[in-house]
Amino acid sequence: MPRLLFPLLLLGLPLAEIAGFVVVGQWLGLWPTLALVILSGLAGTVLLRIQGLDVLRQINAEGRAGRVPGEAIVHGALIVFGSILLVLPGFLTDIAGILLFIPGFRRLIWRMLGERLVVRSSYSARPTWDPGTRRGTDQPTLDLDANDYQRGPNPDSPWKNGPKDGA
Repeated sequence: MPRLLFPLLLLGLPLAEIAGFVVVGQWLGLWPTLALVILSGLAGTVLLRIQGLDVLRQINAEGRAGRVPGEAIVHGALIVFGSILLVLPGFLTDIAGILLFIPGFRRLIWRMLGERLVVRSSYSARPTWDPGTRRGTDQPTLDLDANDYQRGPNPDSPWKNGPKDGA
């Protein structure tokens, strides 16, 4: 059943959007329908800017407080997705995009997704996966003192005078 859902959605959504254009076009006329499509795209970009900056402030505040900003990150992703839906031409995608800009609706989605998502609060800058053994590796940490490492020109470097002219 899930395999059948994606092709139906892929084919059904454009057909439903075309039908929506026809119905709204007959009801309002050509130019008001086109104006609605253009205004919904502009509204998507304006709402992304306004609510997106608010979510970025929330993420920053959560990070400074030492908490993982999982909910704020999901809210931000939903706002971006909602603005993409508003920019796409069509009335069904506009309705879905407007719903994603409503904070209560985003909280409902977070409640449904929050149980299934795991937000990690730490990361490693280097890979801890060894493809040869197919398991994690414990790489040793090299701790250097200030006199063990120095930054400056290396007299043995071939680049000490810059690149040669004929190269």
